[in-house]
Order: sequence, then C-alpha cells, then structure tokens
Amino acid sequence: MNKISIYTLTSKLHDEHAVAIATHEFLSSLGIDYELKGADFSDYGSSPLSLLYVRTGGTEGLFKSLLSQLQARSPHPIYLLTSGQSNSLAASMEILSYLRQQGLRGEILHGTPTHLNLRLADLQQVATARRRLRGQRLGVIGQPSDWLISSHADAQVIREKLGVELVEIDIQEVLEEFNGTDLNDSILDTDPSSIPSAPVAAALPDAMRLYHALRKVIECHDLSGFTIRCFDLLSAIHNTGCLALAKLNAEGIVAGCEGDVPAAMSMLICQALLDITGFQANPSSIDPDKGMMTLAHCTIPFNLVSSYELDTHYESGIGVGIRGNIFEGDATLFKVSGDLSRYFIAEGTMAINKPNPSLCRTQVNISLDEPDLVQDYFLSSPIGNHHIVLPGYHQSLLEEFLQSM
Repeated sequence: MNKISIYTLTSKLHDEHAVAIATHEFLSSLGIDYELKGADFSDYGSSPLSLLYVRTGGTEGLFKSLLSQLQARSPHPIYLLTSGQSNSLAASMEILSYLRQQGLRGEILHGTPTHLNLRLADLQQVATARRRLRGQRLGVIGQPSDWLISSHADAQVIREKLGVELVEIDIQEVLEEFNGTDLNDSILDTDPSSIPSAPVAAALPDAMRLYHALRKVIECHDLSGFTIRCFDLLSAIHNTGCLALAKLNAEGIVAGCEGDVPAAMSMLICQALLDITGFQANPSSIDPDKGMMTLAHCTIPFNLVSSYELDTHYESGIGVGIRGNIFEGDATLFKVSGDLSRYFIAEGTMAINKPNPSLCRTQVNISLDEPDLVQDYFLSSPIGNHHIVLPGYHQSLLEEFLQSM
C-alpha cells in the first residue's frame, strides 16, 4: 500500500522544537508507513489516505481557514489524528463539531498505539480500494437477462461515486473471437476424475475456447471485469460460460453471470477492497425461523473451493458447469443496488450443502448471525436475487468503504 500522508495543525504559541520531538515519538509508536507533509497542504488528497495531525490546541481557527482548500482537494471524510498532548484532543473535538455543523464528515483518530494501528490499517485499505476503482472499466456484454427486471444500473452514478466506467459490448464480439480461437489452445489443467461424463468431456474444449475468447475481449477493451448475458451462449455455441467465469474470477478478473450489473459491481468492490472476487449466487431456499438459507449457481471461482467436479449446466443440461466444494466457516453476504443507494451486508456461517439435483451445481448453506434478516430483508426488501458470498467476516470493512463514498 502507499504511504499515509500526514499534514499538521500547530498553534504558533507552542515551541516547534518540542512539538517536533513529540511528533516523532508519537508517529513512531503507531507502526505505520507514513510521510510527514507538515503544514504544506498543496498536495492534500493526492495520496489514497491523508490525515490531519492536530498537534496542539488553539488550532481551530487555522483549520477553519483551511477547510475550503481541503474540500476542493478531496471529497472524502476528514480524519483528525491526535495524541491528546497539548490540548490537541479538545481542539479536535471542536473541529469535528464544526464539521458536523457544516454537514461534513469527519472522525477523530485517538487511542492507544494498537487501536490506532488497526484503525489506520482499515482506513488505508478502504482508501486504497477507492483509488484502485478509479478508472476501472466494467464490461456489460449483452444486456441483462430478461428475467432481471430490477437489476439494472445507473452508469452515471457509478462513474461519479466509484469512478468506474460501464462499457457496453455486443456479445457478437465474443462469438467472433470464439470462432477464431484454435482448439489447440484450449487445454484445461484438471484432474480427469473431475469429469464425470462423456458429454462434459466433449463440451470441455469449446468451454475453454470461450475462456480464451473472453480473455481477448477483456484485453481489447481494457476491462477490469465484466458481466455477460450468458444464457444467449446456449443457442449461439451450444455451451455455457460457467467454466470461463470460474477461471477468470480465480485469476482476479471479475466475471459475472446473466448480465447482472449490480452483482458485478458488488464483486468489483470486493476485489478492490478485499482481493476476493466472491461467489455470485441466488438464494434457492430459506428457513425464516432458523435464519438459514441455501444459495446456488453453476459457477464459482476456482480459488474459493477446496475441490470441484465438472458437470453440465443445470437448467440446460449442456456445456460445462462447476460443482464446487466451497471452504466452510465464516462468511459474508453482500450486494449493492444499481444506483448505489442501497446495500446489504450480513455475516454468518457457511457449510457445504448436500448436493440437491434440482438446484444449480454449486450449493452452499449459510446460517445468518442475525436470523431476523431473512424476514426483514430477503423476504421483504431484497436487492434483486443474486448476492455475493465471501469467505470470512468483512461487514465492518465493507460498511466503512460504502459509507466513505
């Protein structure tokens, strides 16, 4: 990660030499990688995370005179770092109160070195994710599937809030690349025992041809990820995108199903913030009383499973689908709306589902830590049907990121 930029606010009434010594001791105790910018704010906001180190009291007026300059250089919350020495905490509280009165966001960073180290690590991770997303391009290959009647996106809002560009791409480009891909390049390094049937073995070369075709489209349009209207592939190439998406997601390229842009945006945020693409799946059954649910889809990133088998695509019975055994343990469910006005985050425990032949190939059970969310959200006000399953607990960091927008 980049260094944290630290700018200083100091009253002229204090001895600079003594304050400098105290500054060095305090910042050294935090165990962070930083660059001390001092009182020159000319490049404030140029690094992913900028802090105002309130070193002494009596700095409230100085901050007020700088506020318009700080706002012009960075739209993000103002973080006030303070050791508490020389009345600096009192000054920080007055400054934060003023910020609130102006309708602006801010936070006082104060506490033990251990507390501050952890808090700053989270803030730096969030700031770095914001910087990563700026300028990224998310391909929308074909339109959203016809059944996704609520899963469209506001391209302007996404560009303004996240800095991500939605790029519309005709699915014909993928088909042309597919037809121009040599079968000799279509090799999957997989255990033969994971191929259970002759139809799947026969479909495997074309499933890999599609992977290479999508790779070329990604390079041509300089994409960080995409979502594809994948059900159109069933008639166009008599195959599916499940294998290609599983490989690309495992390689760190967001690859979403069914042209679902909000789901792909959710995955892109997870990739930038957590270095995890996540598993796009839809709830298949829910137990409201126990707060338990089963989610399923025919593809999953290969790096999220302990093992997998290849099968056909569930709905069509053709092509190549993935039956993955996802890592069990802590889990997070996540989704943002297409205009970024809403989001859902919940934590729970994940376990492999006993294979149900009437569901998509990869199936996972999740028991929510807050069972009431089943009724209050999933059965009352869901954000579409697809949700992103992430291994581990990430609610705090995801909320931090979304609120920072």
